[in-house]
Amino acid sequence: MFVPVQLDKMRNLRYGMKALHTIEKKFKKKISEIDMSNMSIEEIATFIWAGLVHEDSSLTVEKVMDLIDEYSNLTTISQKMSEAFALAFGEEEGNRGKK
Repeated sequence: MFVPVQLDKMRNLRYGMKALHTIEKKFKKKISEIDMSNMSIEEIATFIWAGLVHEDSSLTVEKVMDLIDEYSNLTTISQKMSEAFALAFGEEEGNRGKK
């Protein structure tokens, strides 16, 4: 599942197995060990890059930072990132936190 995000164009955040594996390699830790509430700017950009690179292999972490600065803001993109990450683990909007 994708979460659309408007940057220079409409892009789609997706955290499939490859993206999650890439994040683990970059952060040198398991996804479950990443403290999502205490991420550096570079870590946020890396996480977003990993979710976008599936549709644009020319993207870099630095380019993602530029796109966010020019076309969005940290709050909006972080919310979209969290939404896409939750979808990767089967949490649908409106069902988060419910059992």
